[in-house]
Amino acid sequence: MTDGLSTVARLRAATASDHDAVDAGFGRYDLNDADDYLAFLLAHARALPAVEAWLDGIPGLAAVRSRSEALAADLAALGEEMPTPMAFDLAPSEAAGWGAMYVVEGSRLGGIMLSRSVPDDMPSAYLGAKHLSGEWRALLAAIDRQPADEAWIADAIAGAKAAFALYRRAPEA
Repeated sequence: MTDGLSTVARLRAATASDHDAVDAGFGRYDLNDADDYLAFLLAHARALPAVEAWLDGIPGLAAVRSRSEALAADLAALGEEMPTPMAFDLAPSEAAGWGAMYVVEGSRLGGIMLSRSVPDDMPSAYLGAKHLSGEWRALLAAIDRQPADEAWIADAIAGAKAAFALYRRAPEA
């Protein structure tokens, strides 16, 4: 911890505008509309598998429970295949991995909120894939336990910003 703030607090503060931009970009989709919902899922399918695959290659991180299969199942139920994931071009490092994981797992929280907008007759395994009890708090605590100096925190922020940027570009890809 540096300058009195936890690593998580610094991640949150440094990426707040990135988070807002992603929320604004995905907020344009009406999840009650079948075409908008499909476009929303396709955009996520271009980003999430790329970040999850990248995270799988970094030793030392907490395990990520993949949501790619749930996303593929929802798309299949809507008659679509998974699109080719976008490239996630970021040099792998443990700190950047924690930052990207913060974004991916944070989107799981947002997904639960969004799942309430999906009509019952549409598949919602992806958005409904919530954290296990205590899982989010455990992830945040794990991030805060890392031996984080200024360089580590900068790398974690870069990882988070890169993940947000990928999600921000996904609807247009």
